[in-house]
Order: sequence, then structure tokens, then C-alpha cells
Amino acid sequence: MPTLSKESPRRLDPAKVVDSALLIADTEGLDAVTLRRLAQVHEVTPMALYRHFSDKSDLLAALADRLLADITLPEPSAQPWDRRLRDILTAFVAALRPHPNVAGLTLPRILVTESGLELAERTLGLLVEGGFSPDHAAEVGRQSICSLVSLVTTEPGAGEDPEPAVREQSLRRKRANLGALDPKRYPLVTSTAHVLVCPTSTDDYYTLGIDLVVAGITGVLARQDA
Repeated sequence: MPTLSKESPRRLDPAKVVDSALLIADTEGLDAVTLRRLAQVHEVTPMALYRHFSDKSDLLAALADRLLADITLPEPSAQPWDRRLRDILTAFVAALRPHPNVAGLTLPRILVTESGLELAERTLGLLVEGGFSPDHAAEVGRQSICSLVSLVTTEPGAGEDPEPAVREQSLRRKRANLGALDPKRYPLVTSTAHVLVCPTSTDDYYTLGIDLVVAGITGVLARQDA
């Protein structure tokens, strides 16, 4: 974890503070992210941090902005609109995926940051190109983004202990609990317990989630045109 020895408040780099906060959030959760903790990490007084962040809410907003700034949107292309939309949504998920504990903070920041606004404008533009009215595109786009944030924050196994042995023990216990159910009453739950507890492939989990969102969008459009 980065430290700044004998750092004066004027030289404290807020970007490095956000780096430290993100690392703590990823490994210990958002509750562990406090200005006092970060002051200790950077060897400054809490007052030094208040020069850059008014309170914890301000710091958490900075964390969300960092994730949104990490979105690398694809270059415009001549691909069909739904393919381009899928590529944009994939880029959004790719930025959030390494930080499931922080991903939920991005929703209220999308329409107040430059990177978030660019994501929104590109997404809405493709939905309108596909055939939605602007207002309907806003509704569809908002719910699609919310669904993808939930895809990240609820990734099966994401909340497990990062220690591999402890994580595997916990997953085995959860599989065993489902497998112990009455197979006559819950034949499918018991037979697929290994997949329900944790996806066999995290990459496939995200690919399927994005596919379902895009398929849902095209399905709504088809119903609208029927």
C-alpha cells in the first residue's frame, strides 16, 4: 500500500489517496475506507485529507469517478447498432469488474462526470439508431446500465474470502448445503449446485450477462415494432 513519508498537506496527491482507498475497498470493503485510515496510510493528519475531500461521501464519489474514468469506449464503426451497443456495454463492465465492492457507487455519478456522460450519450445514440424514441431509449439505457452494475456487484463468489483455501472451503460448504436438499423436491437445484454457487467460468458469467441485456433490448424493440 502506498505511503508518503513526512508528506505535507500541500503536497498530498489526491489521486494517490484514491488509489489507496480503492485498494482498501477491494480487499476489505467500503466500510473500511475512512479518512482517518487513509491519513494513517499516507502519514498525514486527517485535516490534510479534508483539504481535498470534504467528507467520506466526497471520497466515495472520487472512487466511483475513478472507475468511470477507466472505461475505454470502442471507436465508432460500421457494425450493426446492437453489436456496437454490446461493445460499449462490455467496456463498461470491464472497468467495473475488478472492483465489485465499488461498482455500485458509479450509478449516481454517470450523469455528472465526463466519462459517464460520454457513456450515456453513446448508449442513447445507439438505442435511438436502433429504433427507440429518445425518451424510451433513456428508460431502456438506464435499466440496462443498472442491470450491468448488479451483474458486477452480485457476481457469485465475489464476496468470498480472497484467501484461496478459505474461499474454496466456503464454496464447498455452500455446494454441500444445496446438494443435501431433497432431490425429489429440488431435482434441478441439487444437480446444478456447483454452478448455482459459483459460475464455472467468470468470463462466461459476464459474457452471458451482457448477452442477456442486449437480447432483452432487442426483444423490447421487436415487441414495440410488432
